[in-house]
Amino acid sequence: MYALFEDAGKFFAGRILSEADASSQIELDSGKRVKVKAANILLKFDKPSPSELLTQAQAQAAEVELDLAWEFAPEAEFGFAEIAQDYFSANASLIEQAGMLVALFGAPHYFRRAGKGRFKKAPAEILQQALAAIEKKKQLQAQMDAWAAELVSGQCPQPIREQLYKILFRPDKNAPEYKAVVEASRQAQTAPLQLLQQAGAIASAYQFHWQRFLLDNFPKGTGFPALPAPQPPEDLPLASVQAYSIDDSQTTEIDDALSVTGLGSGQVTLGIHIAAPGLAIAPGSDLDKLGRQRLSTVYMPGYKITMLPDEVVQAYTLDAGRANPAVSLYVTYDEASLDVLEKTTRLERVPVAHNFRHDQLDHIVTEEHLAQDISQVQVENIPQSLKDVWNELSFLHKLAQHLKHQREVVRGKPENFSRPDYSFRLQGNGKNEPDGSEIVHISTRKRGSPLDLIVAEAAIVANSSWGQMLADFGVPGIYRSQASMAPGVKVRMSTKAQPHAGMGVKCYTWATSPLRRYVDLVNQWQVIACARHGATAALAAPFKPKDADLFSIISNFEATYGAYNSYQAGMERFWTLKYLEQNGITEIDGALIRDDAAGGALVRADTLPLVVNVLGAQGMGRGARVRVKLGQVDLISLDIHGTVVARLDDPLDPSDDAPLDAEDDGDGAEVTAGPIAIAVDVNEADSPDNPTP
Repeated sequence: MYALFEDAGKFFAGRILSEADASSQIELDSGKRVKVKAANILLKFDKPSPSELLTQAQAQAAEVELDLAWEFAPEAEFGFAEIAQDYFSANASLIEQAGMLVALFGAPHYFRRAGKGRFKKAPAEILQQALAAIEKKKQLQAQMDAWAAELVSGQCPQPIREQLYKILFRPDKNAPEYKAVVEASRQAQTAPLQLLQQAGAIASAYQFHWQRFLLDNFPKGTGFPALPAPQPPEDLPLASVQAYSIDDSQTTEIDDALSVTGLGSGQVTLGIHIAAPGLAIAPGSDLDKLGRQRLSTVYMPGYKITMLPDEVVQAYTLDAGRANPAVSLYVTYDEASLDVLEKTTRLERVPVAHNFRHDQLDHIVTEEHLAQDISQVQVENIPQSLKDVWNELSFLHKLAQHLKHQREVVRGKPENFSRPDYSFRLQGNGKNEPDGSEIVHISTRKRGSPLDLIVAEAAIVANSSWGQMLADFGVPGIYRSQASMAPGVKVRMSTKAQPHAGMGVKCYTWATSPLRRYVDLVNQWQVIACARHGATAALAAPFKPKDADLFSIISNFEATYGAYNSYQAGMERFWTLKYLEQNGITEIDGALIRDDAAGGALVRADTLPLVVNVLGAQGMGRGARVRVKLGQVDLISLDIHGTVVARLDDPLDPSDDAPLDAEDDGDGAEVTAGPIAIAVDVNEADSPDNPTP
């Protein structure tokens, strides 16, 4: 005697070995013996064999017309044998009964289970809804199959093209477009990104990186809402100085300017004047919310996304020819010893006489020339505006050298400016958003030039002085600190005034770029409170001690600023690779900054902002100078590899090695190279939360 029974939603059949009132012992075809409750046994039979019964029942079930069976079924609860008799005949065979059981069990949208072998037909309206949903899923599956076939054949369907960046980086894994890409990738046995490239979905490598960045950081676009630019207070006093800014020609958000008074009197006052949007933008206002959302201006070659609307920037940038609202730090020095005699902070309007551009003046304002009277400088076409402030620049350079030396004593070692700065200029886009087709020009500029040094040291004076002022008045700020210069000790942001070992100062804030960085704007609000209220500033400042908002700002800023910097580095690498292509460069000279023993060989190019993974550098050691033959450029992954074809220095003469500065450890230099991490997983199995429709 055999029995057909149900267990855990599946049907089994086997020989009955023994029976009791409540259960039976049954041997399956596999030889396994199981105990089955009597209520779970649905049919008992002598023949055919269990395996034959199941096979024939499944075949019979496939022939059952479910619509007709639903019509035959009574409104009340029924058993499978009853409807088999109504559907087939009063003498329905064992195979027909078993087939009907399997058919009913496999059609829950037609028949709901009411117990072991018992069913109740679904209401007509529920059935119609279920059938419509099933038909919709069939159509959707057919659409996905068609999309997948197009991708495999090398064509990209428009719906997938429109969802490309979402599919790759922020996918809804239940979306049909995503599933079509996964299925096509499986069929073609090709990585999703490569498959989409072959199908023409990625028409522009530049747009690929740009749209990916926008998806992650500006999903609603980069435009600004219509917000009026608030006007500064009308009662700001006019400063009795003539200030000037020093920036590159691309700068439109001029945050800082300098002035010098008292030369030749024995006491010289340096004025550091910072644009003051904090005088008008109120904490909690719509403009503040916008700034807190963006947190920083985003820079990239040929383009930028500003933190604040252009109307606000133009109202507060330190443009020449007008008196601009500013937060000014005045530091008075002994002209001979350069000792600090006094510091004071003022809120005022500062007349700006000139906006100097260092890329136009670096060849004139050199260390050698600053040691001379301007009349002795043998350079053609020196602007009169530069002649007017030449003596001031000479003093500022002398002061900057003195300040730098003081910091280096605290640091314990000099700062290293061995690597140049690189500037990118795109020919063909004007001020419009680039499209990747522009001609790129890359120029170098030696770091630590006199104008650079002057601006940098003035900023350090302001940021460290205002940081100390906040601490003295008990007003919280956002600080940057570094416990030591030991390897691995990183700069961190906090609300406490702590030493910054790398800068060589007691404390350090960011407060000199409020048009470009949100933390600078926050710190400016706190500095303004100190300038206005003095000893009672802690009561009036927008942010109070242990304010949770400050910690939230720090956390969000670090994440966002890191993402912006990473994108800037990526796009600089993109345009560097384009430069190689446009100029037919197939070889570069450079220095080995990481050897194979450290986990891969990296070479930094001598004259380009480029780090390349290389082969053939075994045993050369860090600092070795080599010539590298470049491989193929991949503008999607921003990757390029090379092979060392010659060593340019003497391996037996260590003094011939290229000098390495603190940054030449490879860390961070290659983060933009290598395969792009996408969110499409072709190996991910369907799950209850991610079913295949």
